[in-house]
Amino acid sequence: MRVAAVQHDIVWEDREANFARLARQVARAAAAGAELVLLTETFSTGFSMTPGIGEPEDGPSAAFLAAQAAEHGVWLGGSCPEIAPGEELPYNSFVLAGPDGTAHRYRKLHPFSHGGEHERFRAGDGPVTVTIGGLRITPFICYDLRFADVFWHAALETDLYVVVANWPAARRHHWQTLLQARAIENQAYVVGVNRVGTAGDGTEHTGDSRIVSPMGELLATAAGTETLVLADVDAAEVAATRDRLRFLADRRG
Repeated sequence: MRVAAVQHDIVWEDREANFARLARQVARAAAAGAELVLLTETFSTGFSMTPGIGEPEDGPSAAFLAAQAAEHGVWLGGSCPEIAPGEELPYNSFVLAGPDGTAHRYRKLHPFSHGGEHERFRAGDGPVTVTIGGLRITPFICYDLRFADVFWHAALETDLYVVVANWPAARRHHWQTLLQARAIENQAYVVGVNRVGTAGDGTEHTGDSRIVSPMGELLATAAGTETLVLADVDAAEVAATRDRLRFLADRRG
């Protein structure tokens, strides 16, 4: 399966402007043969905690993903602030929309308490794994990357981890290192999709999006500009790596 990570800037709290910009990027990814296209964390608003920033499930951001997925015949995912029925605070919700109109959701397990996200967003309940074309995909969001245990627990059911982010430039080395570590220790592909540009709160982002092999090799990388990161991934390669190096069987806890 060909995967495209869309490394993009975000217009602060302006959904329509972001939809217009990202539609062109999704079209480019589809034209490059991608079957799975990934946008960043909070792709439509930026990492905003402004009261009222949440939208209902199947709101404008999810509708954009669904429409683009159907138009281009791809699976398309990214996170957005969604309020579940009966709730007051939103979740930071990764929505994966399929070309057939289906949608899957993962809700960020670890709100970024260092930045106050835990005061404005609810935490999710657990990992979600989706199988597409024989590839088992488990998404996580930004700060989740620091918690190896949730990756470990999902490892035996995962061929490809997706991590969408608004990771700051100040800790870019952590981002790069942890993405490779998660691939190596779980013997699975990892796709890290991070934004570029300056957020509305002044935070700088350098992207550093990358696709990492089950052996920790960098298959594709990007620096600090808007671009596509493309690579082909194969569930058979994950199985072969785990059969050749049977490390997961010795894991405890």
